[in-house]
Amino acid sequence: MPNWEEKRLLVKIARMYYELDMTQNEISKALGIYRTTISRLLKKAKKEGIVQIHIDRSFSEVFELEEQLEKAFQLKEVIVVPSNHAQTSEQRRRELGSATLQYLNRIMSDQDKVGFAWGKTLASMVDELSEFKPRKADFFPLVGGPGTLDSKYHVNTIVYNLANAFGGTAHFIDAAAVVEKKETRDDLLASNFFKKILDLWNELTIAVVGIGAPLASSNMIWTGFYGEKEIEELDKLKVVGDICSRFIDVHGNIMRSEITDRTVAIELERLRELSYSIGVAESLNKVPSILGALRGKFINVLITDEVTAEEIIRQAEE
Repeated sequence: MPNWEEKRLLVKIARMYYELDMTQNEISKALGIYRTTISRLLKKAKKEGIVQIHIDRSFSEVFELEEQLEKAFQLKEVIVVPSNHAQTSEQRRRELGSATLQYLNRIMSDQDKVGFAWGKTLASMVDELSEFKPRKADFFPLVGGPGTLDSKYHVNTIVYNLANAFGGTAHFIDAAAVVEKKETRDDLLASNFFKKILDLWNELTIAVVGIGAPLASSNMIWTGFYGEKEIEELDKLKVVGDICSRFIDVHGNIMRSEITDRTVAIELERLRELSYSIGVAESLNKVPSILGALRGKFINVLITDEVTAEEIIRQAEE
């Protein structure tokens, strides 16, 4: 075949495929050429520069951060929301909430068992809700409620709203994250009404969790769960934050204390077994906590913002 005729054919096939949106099968039938030949010629058209693919580079910086974090911590996926220094903390949380919803919408299917923790960042998903394709999934808490914190941050509120948005089934938890006595916790877990939650924890397929800040600014202190004695004990253990009200250090070790025996929450080891354990967190203050979550393999998907991602990488390299 003369070079000009071959080039003409390459251009024709490329136009049919890329501009007219024809499938390779349709092109094969139209031109009387084997489909495997069409595939080979499309590759050749790219190789010879007849087809040139342009990728929008406006997100190149965040893509590089995502790839660095995915490689450094062997993560399934990282989503970095571009930072805007003019934004308020509430606006940043809402963008993370929107990114989390879109990710859930992409990965979630019928029959999934989806568990949630509580907090301001996860509650921000509720502000970004819209109509989604219905999923016959179960939605439920992974930890008890947040004491006296505003009800819109309560895990049951988050579960209820997301189940409605996705057309799934909501299940609630009627207990605080931390109770006064170990015996109270034990009685609660052994009760008939709590059996459904325990069964759902065992069937969990997707977890969506926040990552708590160091104790000095922790939500748990705001809600009055801990007194000075408990805080001193956690300080001695070098706790940097929590996931589902269970404490970790910066190396990803689970820090057990007297509080552990009073906590109503899924065990963190369970999160390591999941196909999707999604951590949603931003702020420089939380970087040690996020590093602990990553190093402990409690999350395999991270959703954060650009400034936080840069600081995670910087501190990880120290």
